[in-house]
Amino acid sequence: MNDLHSNQTTNMANSKSRATRVFLNNIDSYSSKNIAQFLSSCVVGASLSEGEEEDKHDASSDEPCFQIVGTVANKDAKQESFASEQYWSLSRDELLQCLMRCDVIVYNITEHTDLIDEATWAISALHSEIGHFESPKIFILLSPILTWAMTKPPDPDDPDIPLTEEDYKKRRPHPNFKEHTSTERLVLKLGKTKKSILGTYIVTSGLQYGMGENMFHFFFQTAWLGKLSSVPIFGPGTNNIPAVHVHDLARVVQKIIDHKPKTHYFIAVDDSKSTFEDIVKAIASAVGSGQTEKVLKEDASGNITETELLYLSVNLRIESVFIKERLNISLDFESGIVDNIVRVVEEFKQTRQLLPIKICLLGPPAVGKSTVAEELCKYYKLHHVTVDEAVSEKIRRLEELLERNEKTAENEELLSAAEEKLKAIKNSMLQNGGQLDNQQIIHIIMEKLNSMPCRNQGFVLDGYPKTYSQANELFQDENMEVEDGRATEPKYNKVMIPEFVFSLDATDDFLKARVRSLQQNVAEMKHYTQEEFTDSLAKFRQTLAEDESVLDYFDELEIHPEHIDCENVAVVEKIIKTVGRPMNYGLSPEEMEEEKKRKEHERHQQLKQGEAENKLRETMENDKFASLLEEWNRNTAEVEKQEHELLEARSVPMRHYLMKYVMPTVVQGLVDCCKVKPDDPVDFLAEHLFRSNPDD
Repeated sequence: MNDLHSNQTTNMANSKSRATRVFLNNIDSYSSKNIAQFLSSCVVGASLSEGEEEDKHDASSDEPCFQIVGTVANKDAKQESFASEQYWSLSRDELLQCLMRCDVIVYNITEHTDLIDEATWAISALHSEIGHFESPKIFILLSPILTWAMTKPPDPDDPDIPLTEEDYKKRRPHPNFKEHTSTERLVLKLGKTKKSILGTYIVTSGLQYGMGENMFHFFFQTAWLGKLSSVPIFGPGTNNIPAVHVHDLARVVQKIIDHKPKTHYFIAVDDSKSTFEDIVKAIASAVGSGQTEKVLKEDASGNITETELLYLSVNLRIESVFIKERLNISLDFESGIVDNIVRVVEEFKQTRQLLPIKICLLGPPAVGKSTVAEELCKYYKLHHVTVDEAVSEKIRRLEELLERNEKTAENEELLSAAEEKLKAIKNSMLQNGGQLDNQQIIHIIMEKLNSMPCRNQGFVLDGYPKTYSQANELFQDENMEVEDGRATEPKYNKVMIPEFVFSLDATDDFLKARVRSLQQNVAEMKHYTQEEFTDSLAKFRQTLAEDESVLDYFDELEIHPEHIDCENVAVVEKIIKTVGRPMNYGLSPEEMEEEKKRKEHERHQQLKQGEAENKLRETMENDKFASLLEEWNRNTAEVEKQEHELLEARSVPMRHYLMKYVMPTVVQGLVDCCKVKPDDPVDFLAEHLFRSNPDD
C-alpha cells in the first residue's frame, strides 16, 4: 500500500499459503496488544481440530499463523515484533484501504471511549464497500461489560440467578456506556445484510486481568511496593465483578475467526463469582502483607480514574453460556483470578520484569556492611534485613497482635501461640544477656526472608549468617526430594537463597583506626569499645579460618562470594556494577517530583557556583590589575627619584661655579642699579656685566 504515509514496517514474508490478515486497533494498548500477541502465535484454523485446546504454535512450523496488522496510538511506539504492519495517524481513506486488505477486523473499545466513533465509521465504511471485497471478511467488536451494568436480574426473587447471552435484548447499559450499546446494535445490524461476505460479531468482555495487569494494576502495585500499610478497597466491596483473563478473551476471538459461528453475540467472562473485596484481598495476600482497608469511593481520586472506578463498581452476576456450548471453549483461567492468583502474580512479575534481587553482605565488624546495605536498599528498593531489627520487629508484632485482640473461640489458638512465642523469645533473651539463642534467630530471619515484601522486591541480608551451620539451617529446603537417602542436588531454599554474596574486608589496622575515630557513645551503642571490638574481630577471623566457613557454604552452591577490599575500592559502585540494573518499579510520582526538584536544585547550585567562580575570577583579575598598577606606579616613582638624584648630583659643579664667578658680579650690578636708579634697569645691568667681564 504505497500511498500510506504512516510508519509502516514489514517483518514477515508471504507464506506458501496466504496467511489470514487480522487487523486490531491500538496494538500498543494493554488489551489489544495482548490479544494481538496471542493471535500472532496461533496457527490459522488450529482450533478447528476436535478436542485440541492448545492454540499456541511453534514459530518454526511451516503452517501459517495469523498475520497481525494494527494501528498504534502513540507516535513513538516501538515496532511490535508480533505485528507485520504497524500504522500511526492514518486518514480515514488510508485506514479503509488497510481494512480492505485484511480478512478479519477486530475493533477493541473496552479501554478507550474515544474509539467508538472510529469503530462505528469502520463497520459503516466496510459495509458500503461490501461489493468490492476480494474475499469474505469478519468484523469483531470487543465491548465492555458495562453495557450490561444496569440490567436487572432475570428473577427478581432470586438475584443469584445469573444473566446470560439469552438476556441480550434485556440488557441496560450504564449511562456513560450508551454509545457502546448503540455501536453494538449497528455492528449486528450491518452484519445481517450479506452474512456470507461480511460476518459481524460482538464479544462483551468482563474486566480483563493477567499479563502485567491493567484494571487491577493499582492494587498489584500498591501491594507490591508496600508503602501503604493496607491495600484500599474503594466502597463496600460486596459487588460481583465479572472478569476474564486477557488471553482467554483472545482465545474467544480466535475461535470466532476459525469457526465463524452462527451465533453473533457472546459474553466472555470466567466462572468466578468473586466480589471486589475477594479480588483485592487475594492480590494483597499474594503480593503484599495481606492487609486491606475499606475506604470511601471519594478517596479513589488520585489513585484510579473515574472510568476505572466505574468498572470496579459494576455489580453483575453473569455467565458465558454460548462460548462453552457453541464454541466449545474451556477457558484457561476458568475459575477466575482469585483461584488462579499465584499464576496471575507470576505473570505480573514476569511481564513487568519485577524480579527480586537478593544480596548477602558478609565481613568483619566495622567494615561498613550496614552503610553499604542502606545505600543498596535505597538504589534497588530492597529490604534491609539485620538480626537486631528482625528480632525487634518480631517482638513488636507479637505484642501488637496480643494488644489489639481479645481471645475468642475463633482466635484463641492463634493468640495462645503468639503469647507462647513472645514468652519464649523474652526468656531466651533474659537467659543470654539480651541475646537470642541461635535457633530463635534462624527462625525469625527465615520468617523475614519468606515474607512477601522480601520475596517480591528482594533483600540485603546484613552480616548473617556468620557460620556454615547457620547458613545450612537457614537456607535448607526440607521439601527437597531425596533419592536413595541422598539429595540429587544441594538442598537449599531457592526462594530465600541470595543470588549475590559479597565478602567485604579490610586490614585489622584499618578497622581499628575506623573504630577509634567513632565518638564514645556511638562506639558503646555498636559494642565497639576497645575490648568488645578486639574480641569480636578475633572471633570473626577465627570463624572464617575454620575448615567449613560460611563462604564455603555458598561456594558449594555455586554462588561464589565476591571479595571486596574496602580500603581501596568504591564498594557500592562495584556491587551495583556486578548486580546490574534495578528490577523493580521506577520512581513513583512523588519520587519523580523529588528527583526533579533535586536536579533543579543541583542546576541552580551549579549556576551559583559558576557565577561565584566568574566573580572570583573577575575579582582576581581586578586584584591582579590593581597589583600591577601599584607596582607600575611604584617603579615610576622610583625612576623619577633616581632621575632627580642624578640631576641633583650633576648640578653641584655648576652651582659652585655660578656662586664663585657669576653671582658676585650680578649682585654688585644689582646694588649699583639700586643706587643709580637708571631709566632702563635691564640695559644698565647688561652694561655692568659687559664691563665687568674679565675676558674683555
